[in-house]
Amino acid sequence: MINILKIASTASYDVGGIDISELKKVNFFYGANGCGKTTLSNFLAYPDSGVYEQCSINWEGGRALKTLVYNKRFREQNFGSGEIAGVFTLGEATTEDIQHINDKKRQVSDLRGAQTTQQATVASQQTRLDDLKNVFTNDCWTVYKQYEASLKEALRGSINSKSVFRDKILAEKQSNTSQLVTLEVLKSNSETLLDEQPIRIDTIPLIPAYENLVTLESNAIWQQVIVGKTDVDIAGLISKLGNSDWVNQGRAYIQEDDNCPFCQQPTIGDVFRDQIEEYFDESFEQDKARITVSQTAYLSLTSAVLETLDRIETSESSKIDSKLDVETFAAHLRALHSQISENKLKVQDKLEKTSQQVELTSTAPDIEALTVLIRQANDVITQHNQLVANFNNEVAALKQSAWRFMVEQLTAKITAHEQSANGLQRGIDSISSQISTRSIEIRSLDTVIVDLGKNVTSVQPAVDEINRLLRAYGFTNFSIVPSPNMDNYYSIQRESGELALETLSEGEITFITFLYFVQLTKGGNDEGSVTDDRVLVIDDPISSLDSNILYVVSTIVKDLIRSAKDGSSNIKQLFLLTHNVYFHKEASFIGSRSNGDAHTGFWILRKNQNITSLTAYGRNNPIESSYELLWREIKDWQRNSGITLQNSMRRVVEHYFKILGKLDDPGLVDRFETFEEQQVCRSLISWINDGSHTIPDDLYVQTPDDSAERYLAVFKKVFEYTNNLGHYEMMMGDTA
Repeated sequence: MINILKIASTASYDVGGIDISELKKVNFFYGANGCGKTTLSNFLAYPDSGVYEQCSINWEGGRALKTLVYNKRFREQNFGSGEIAGVFTLGEATTEDIQHINDKKRQVSDLRGAQTTQQATVASQQTRLDDLKNVFTNDCWTVYKQYEASLKEALRGSINSKSVFRDKILAEKQSNTSQLVTLEVLKSNSETLLDEQPIRIDTIPLIPAYENLVTLESNAIWQQVIVGKTDVDIAGLISKLGNSDWVNQGRAYIQEDDNCPFCQQPTIGDVFRDQIEEYFDESFEQDKARITVSQTAYLSLTSAVLETLDRIETSESSKIDSKLDVETFAAHLRALHSQISENKLKVQDKLEKTSQQVELTSTAPDIEALTVLIRQANDVITQHNQLVANFNNEVAALKQSAWRFMVEQLTAKITAHEQSANGLQRGIDSISSQISTRSIEIRSLDTVIVDLGKNVTSVQPAVDEINRLLRAYGFTNFSIVPSPNMDNYYSIQRESGELALETLSEGEITFITFLYFVQLTKGGNDEGSVTDDRVLVIDDPISSLDSNILYVVSTIVKDLIRSAKDGSSNIKQLFLLTHNVYFHKEASFIGSRSNGDAHTGFWILRKNQNITSLTAYGRNNPIESSYELLWREIKDWQRNSGITLQNSMRRVVEHYFKILGKLDDPGLVDRFETFEEQQVCRSLISWINDGSHTIPDDLYVQTPDDSAERYLAVFKKVFEYTNNLGHYEMMMGDTA
């Protein structure tokens, strides 16, 4: 049977629509014409139609039953031509045949009952499992948010929703074997790989031949005292005066004449020249040449070193993300420049004054410090370039490491969740397997039932039953006969043999259509569907019928209701929709009671401003009598619809005062004291002279509601001024 109905976005049902829950085996829906009853019945008949995309049906146990709907469309479809499809029933079956079929159906019913119980258990377990998943999902998301700022890019692709992230965590728990690394490493690699695709960086050049420079600075040549030959006569004097360097510089100025370059006297002779040349012999010149060579080498080496280092400083200083410690590098480079400048001066002095000893300051500490800085930067650059060379693999490895890190943070919660969830899932799988096994048994039994039904079904019993009812209720001028043109089809025929479908009155067509529908509820249009369980929907079956036929139809409907409640037929649920108060009362009055029982529910459909609404009354029948219904509409006008208010008040006044109290219109108007009140009273009863002296079935007409409060006040005064206030208070439940 149907548990819940939702109907929205069609006809008079707005986007929000209505939800009908707590449906029973028998469901009564009362409502005026145009309030949405037929739309509801058409939806139940054709739920898959494109106009009902926003509507839904929730079936008990997820099992949809065959739905038979009686409404205007049913009549048009089945009685629109001269041939009417036959109804197969079990009318000719023996007691044993029916008992055999019923036994099989009882087995099916028991199996389905067990299935329903198990499905409820599965649903309950699934709810628990869903709750566990929700808790675990939130736990996963909480941990993600904790590391979102650092790892968002590495985890991108599975963070669009909490559930996707949860499923990814569970999958990684099973498959991720990456080495666990620290958050700091992940952050560093993320900055390198994920901010933007990195490019290769050139390594920093090393200092050229700086070892030779350091070796040259410690060369013994700088400490060597270089003077002339000591066994020359003039050597003693030069040695005594300690002016070997001065003499050496002056000898370049000795000319061909005799003038001394030092004292400018004619003292230079050949002997002096020979002694000077002999003192500064070849050995002296060789030693001096060694100094010159060392000076040249030193200048060349220092120039190359400083040029390289200056270029490195300039280049790296201009880079935003240089891997070199530029500040420390610059400090050592400044110190190196200063040391080399001092050493150059010392080397120049040594060349000019070969007898002097000079000690060059070693540049080794600063050069080595600079070399260490360069090598450290190059190590970082090499690692970076390795990432660039293997970028895609490195990105994949980073993401794997990030997921491995997240799994590690959630290990305890994953373990606890899997233990609980796996236990519930095993239970669900076990019960679902049993449900599937029972489904196989049910399908097998259904096949047996269909086969049994095919052997004992016929269309003739339905024909006989319809004709019997027609004669019983006075329809003797036509009958149902087998079609002369088609097997298992009917025709409607006059006593003269003339086909009668085109000449039947509206009431006759309505009644015979309903009788045909009743037979269809007991069988089917084919042999295989006779024993199917079904849901019945009956929409206003008494339209165009005479009043005496109304009671006939209501009696037939009560039989259908009774069989639905006691389970003696294939009818598992019944919906009755009507706008007729009397029919509603007759159909719902069963077993000396008009209110429902545990298997019955009542609803009222109303339409206000072209939008349908629904009021549920549970097992309490809201339709007691037409007169009480009028008062109910007046009392509940704000909740229901203001458009019925004046019409309802007019009919109460007409029925109570004019018909029962014999008080005419002028008599009522005269009871009011002021001219204004009398005018309003006249407007209230202006509809009375319409020739009607009864309370019609259709209680709804279009009317304005802008003066509702004023009409209500005048309505009450009608009873007050005629000394009938007690009746007003009784019907309104008003003791004030």
